[in-house]
Amino acid sequence: MKVSKTKNLIEVATGRKKADLVIENCNVVNVFSQEIIYGKLAISDGIFVGIGDYEGVNTMDGEGKYIVPGLIDSHVHIESSMGSPYQFARAVLPRGTTTVISDCHEIANVKGLEGIKYMIESSENLPLDVYIMLPSCVPATKFETSGAVLEAEDLEELIKHDRVLGLGELMNYQGVVFTDEGIIKKLELTDKYHKVVDGHGPVIKEKELNAYSLAGVKTDHECMNHKEVLDRLRNGIYIAVREGSAAKNLLDIVGTVNSFNERRFTFCTDDRHPKDIIQEGHIDNNIRIAIRGGVSPITAIRMATLNSAECYGLKNLGAIAPGYIADFIIVDNLTDFNVLKTFKEGKQIKEDWYKYIKEDKNLLKVVSNSVNIKEFTKDDLKIKLKSDFAKVIKIVDHSLFTENVTRKVMRDEDGFYVNSETQDILPIYVIERHKGTGNIGKGLIEGYGLKNGAIASTIAHDSHNLVIIGDNPSDVKLAADKIIEIGGGLVIVKDGKVRGCLPLDIAGIMSSEDLEIVSKGHEELNKIATDELKINVNINAFMTLAFMALPVIPKLKITDQGLFDVVKFEHTDL
Repeated sequence: MKVSKTKNLIEVATGRKKADLVIENCNVVNVFSQEIIYGKLAISDGIFVGIGDYEGVNTMDGEGKYIVPGLIDSHVHIESSMGSPYQFARAVLPRGTTTVISDCHEIANVKGLEGIKYMIESSENLPLDVYIMLPSCVPATKFETSGAVLEAEDLEELIKHDRVLGLGELMNYQGVVFTDEGIIKKLELTDKYHKVVDGHGPVIKEKELNAYSLAGVKTDHECMNHKEVLDRLRNGIYIAVREGSAAKNLLDIVGTVNSFNERRFTFCTDDRHPKDIIQEGHIDNNIRIAIRGGVSPITAIRMATLNSAECYGLKNLGAIAPGYIADFIIVDNLTDFNVLKTFKEGKQIKEDWYKYIKEDKNLLKVVSNSVNIKEFTKDDLKIKLKSDFAKVIKIVDHSLFTENVTRKVMRDEDGFYVNSETQDILPIYVIERHKGTGNIGKGLIEGYGLKNGAIASTIAHDSHNLVIIGDNPSDVKLAADKIIEIGGGLVIVKDGKVRGCLPLDIAGIMSSEDLEIVSKGHEELNKIATDELKINVNINAFMTLAFMALPVIPKLKITDQGLFDVVKFEHTDL
């Protein structure tokens, strides 16, 4: 007769049976008591048994190193790594991340429910636990064409899945405040199934913040200063302290953490590019920065583990204590916090684990072939102006914000814009790529610095249409043609030749290739962008390009439907 797991664990805990694994000579970080306990740590059946004088079937010398719970990313878009969940896991597991809360917002805007299902199914058998937040805003606004529209009725199909924890970042806070019917239905859906609602509210305050909190929003990763943090803490909202690739808010707000409120903070990366993960780290990087910023090591570890687990209701996760799941890491010390080994359910994750788990090619087929662009000519790229003065998107260095400026520009005898070498003003296009509508949004942009070519990307937040900047229609057309040929991705054209490209076969925003290959390709393109196309070195060429199509970050942006005034929240004429 098979012995029950509970009975077996009790017998191990009392010392009547040997544990599966005992780690001797180790320092265990206890996130409950904020202690470091030296001794022997026993593990059986993937569960922590306890610290004590235990014997194990297998033993390991901890060499005086520190045992820490597996790290949890409380809010991440895996898509921003440009890798599949499989490739993402390869990158973050050696960094000590064993669990992530993934918002599938990006792929859902391209592939809808099929995109979310891909993220769920492709992460099913990974040694990384991937929990899912269903995107709340697909499309992000009604002023752009996305690949799908997801209402509450659509999301209900997936919300009962055991790895779906709730509703992803609720960017449409106005929809909450003014009781938009579609948003209210999504909130009622999460309430019906007792799920979590993530927030996204950098500008919300006072009565509107009260309404936002009352609606069920439990987290916010968009805080930029101490006042925003305090306002949300007072309303019972968890603060997800973000350190991504574009948005780095950790040092700006971590000074707010104190002994009275630290249980209401988590760590997240939100959007982190492959190079940053590979070179700097993941949540381990957040911990190191927080410690340098004055947070005590055990508090920083608790923010990265137990706090996140409790926020999202992940039972028996995030701590080293009897009965808790034995996800843990071994680090050299609590200052440098270098991850030496990662364990999942009591078993060490070997460096070559991925060789024994292959990506399902049938799943990849569902999210490939995502570029559907209606045929167009170079003449379709001409920009008609009513006068010599035009509204221009002005890039702000080191920022995703832009300015709305008016500039005197050149026109030909038919009133079409003519590029001038004396002005750093260029045409920018957003070409609809999901449904073949033929939409081409046209605008002008200042401060990008490109010369003698074009740059194109199907990573264009949030609807991920094709965005292109170029100084001549021939190179713009060639860049678009190359994007179609590779099925989506990043392309650079110079002087009539394709200078480089990075295919992104998964929905035009991710690659099934090894993340190291993707990272190298991405860096090579960025180098070409600055060295050969002379793109402004104070901006990230592709990141800036991608965010020019996001009509929720002020002040002037562009969608496939035209130039967009974010302040007035409406399309505007050139």
